[in-house]
Amino acid sequence: MVAEKKQTMPEIDEGWWESVLAEEERYVSSSQKQPKNHSLAKNNGSKPNPDWQEVRDLYHKDRIVELKVTGYNRGGVLVEGEGLFGFVPYSHLVDLSANLEKQERERGLESYVGRTLRLKVIECAPEDGRVVFSERAALAEPGKRMQLFNDLEVGQTIAGTVTNITDFGVFIDLGGVEGLIHISELSWGRVTHPSQMVELGQKVETMVLEVSPERCRVALSIKRLLPNPWERADTEFAAGQTVPAVVTSIVSYGAFARIQAGVEGLIHASEMQLESDQNVRDVLAEGQEIQVRILHVDASHQRMGLSLVLEGANGG
Repeated sequence: MVAEKKQTMPEIDEGWWESVLAEEERYVSSSQKQPKNHSLAKNNGSKPNPDWQEVRDLYHKDRIVELKVTGYNRGGVLVEGEGLFGFVPYSHLVDLSANLEKQERERGLESYVGRTLRLKVIECAPEDGRVVFSERAALAEPGKRMQLFNDLEVGQTIAGTVTNITDFGVFIDLGGVEGLIHISELSWGRVTHPSQMVELGQKVETMVLEVSPERCRVALSIKRLLPNPWERADTEFAAGQTVPAVVTSIVSYGAFARIQAGVEGLIHASEMQLESDQNVRDVLAEGQEIQVRILHVDASHQRMGLSLVLEGANGG
């Protein structure tokens, strides 16, 4: 059954894991810089060498450990204990809301200094000298993570709770394992920011795209639970056809307009008959209902070229 699901699953959009890893690396690598209020700052910036055998044991047995917060930076907090040293990303701190403004987040992170946290190891990378802990993961009893990873199958539908919203996607608590819905997997249409699609604490149904137990990562999707509207675009839309649309976003070179749910096209500035002293925002506004003429449809690449029909545009 699992093999059959894998055969029918589309591949993850190019750059999915790369963007996740780049974002995590940006936060975690920042922990290598001198943190604020860190007890080791006075010791020539040195830091303890983790007991890698203990770290591996904690990770593979999904055990909970208590460590003290000794410092923080914009990405999270540093924790230490006997033979242990690591980093907890802010999205994995239970009492810190992910949608705080920069100053509020810094105050929240500062408040963690001196506290003792119950944590689980969610990433163990001796080759990089890196250990990543999670307070959120420790909410699940020991062994729960491995059980979940054993039960997860590519292609299955699973419910979870939104725990963090970032520029690149949405983190979902699956009950002991945190999965990620990349921004490209939220909708078949264009998504400017994930916060347009979901809210913190919201329960959502998702599809499992990929499971990576060795890095404690699960790739999820919302859009794959819905039919891909682009599969019918070649038959439903044709060049020369005039259709109603709604402007979804304005860019320097034109505007994007939604023809139907999940299907958007680009109206290039050259297709708006702008006067010499006009720009795109002089004639269009986000949310505006307009008429467009379809210039071309490229369903395989999910692209559509449009031209503005001026008689249907009523200004901003």
